[in-house]
Amino acid sequence: MEKGFWKNLEKPIIALSPMDGVTDAPFRSITAKYGKPTVMITEFTSVEGICAGATKTLNAFLYEEAERPVVAQLFGSTPEAFYKATFAVCELGFDGVDINMGCPAHNIASKGAGAALILTPEVAKEIVRQTRRACEDWGAGKTMEQAGLHQNIIDWVNKNRPKNLSAKKVLPVSLKTRIGYDQITIEEWMKHLLEVEPVNISIHGRTLKQGYSGAADWEAIGRAATIIHQTETTVLGNGDIQNMAQAYERIQQYGVDGALIGRAAFGNPWIFKNKEGTVPERLEIAKEHTLIHQRIFGASYFMPMRKHLGWYCKGFNGASEIRQKLMHATSAIDVENILNSVILREPVAQSTGQTESTPQTL
Repeated sequence: MEKGFWKNLEKPIIALSPMDGVTDAPFRSITAKYGKPTVMITEFTSVEGICAGATKTLNAFLYEEAERPVVAQLFGSTPEAFYKATFAVCELGFDGVDINMGCPAHNIASKGAGAALILTPEVAKEIVRQTRRACEDWGAGKTMEQAGLHQNIIDWVNKNRPKNLSAKKVLPVSLKTRIGYDQITIEEWMKHLLEVEPVNISIHGRTLKQGYSGAADWEAIGRAATIIHQTETTVLGNGDIQNMAQAYERIQQYGVDGALIGRAAFGNPWIFKNKEGTVPERLEIAKEHTLIHQRIFGASYFMPMRKHLGWYCKGFNGASEIRQKLMHATSAIDVENILNSVILREPVAQSTGQTESTPQTL
């Protein structure tokens, strides 16, 4: 088992949970600057898409040095595709590679990927083996060309590879999964996964069938932790963590090595510092986040930023009205003008009512 950076982490480990459509480069940049979780994990990216030469998917792999240790997450159902795609991850200088075995989305699971891999443990284990083999082969000098990567991907990686990368290193392989498919089968599932010795297993406390409904079953996570701790693999729990105090409580109660925080970080990168930003702070960060988003993705790709603006803009009188305006913004200048109209009001009134909803936590 190659442990890589994982062996040097202080416990408990508090990591940013990977979330499709959320944990992109601008979000991670802001979170690294104002929260700095122990580990950062990217949005997941399709290995089959990479093998087909789909360069647009690789935007999920843009990152900054401040994010380290930063781990690239891959998803798919084809072991051979994992082998090839992992070479791109290695070339881009990530600190680790994580395999998604937990996404419950129908369009992912229907193709045998994500949490559907719980039903095909032999395929899941072969995926881990091929991902690790790719890391080892790359470390031994094998090139992207020799691995058979699509030329589009090779060109994109060569163009976007961070400068001044350190010497080659064999990346550690981790994975994220769930407690079962349509029922809890965590004990049997863990025994399968531990056969291939991932360096870390992150476990979301719901089945695929549950999606994000109901409460996360931390008792099941705790039973998995007992099994995992008979090995050198570490385990992180995930589900319904709303603040750092709750994270530490879950870690101690259920015997995990750490926890992932997901939706509770929406609009609040300070959560990893055990605080919640004031309204003026959040509005200033919303403007900064928008500028970073525009710098990385360009002015024409603005719409994905709007949901983040909605998360920042809450907790004060008139927030709903401001959110409505932000949903029509098309540039960083629009956002600055809208939010400055709020920031210049003295004082900014905190709402004490229940009209402003809090994002559901993962």
